[in-house]
Amino acid sequence: MLLFKPEHIKLIQQGLKTQTRRIWKKPHCKPGSVHKAKTMMLSKDYYAELFIISIHKEHLLDISDKDAWCEGGYTREEFLNKWDDINPRFPSSTNPEVYVVPFNPIVKSFRILD
Repeated sequence: MLLFKPEHIKLIQQGLKTQTRRIWKKPHCKPGSVHKAKTMMLSKDYYAELFIISIHKEHLLDISDKDAWCEGGYTREEFLNKWDDINPRFPSSTNPEVYVVPFNPIVKSFRILD
């Protein structure tokens, strides 16, 4: 399972968000695995299944323009602003080390959440 903000549902389902960055002590997924995309931890509802392509670590500020686009159609600057909104404990200015997780949404699994 991977948690996302509700605003990411349509971006994932439309194929605009195909990558996520996470601050984890250790990876929570492996390349080749499939994870449910949810908005709430204990909920059984999910809106997509995600095939994990790969996983690697990098510093947040090393994000490229292309990768920022894969994060949901953002410019690099827009993505870093969005990061700061979502992750106030780990502001982009501190350049945290993150796990980069590219994924492919599995279309047949899309569910509509009320």
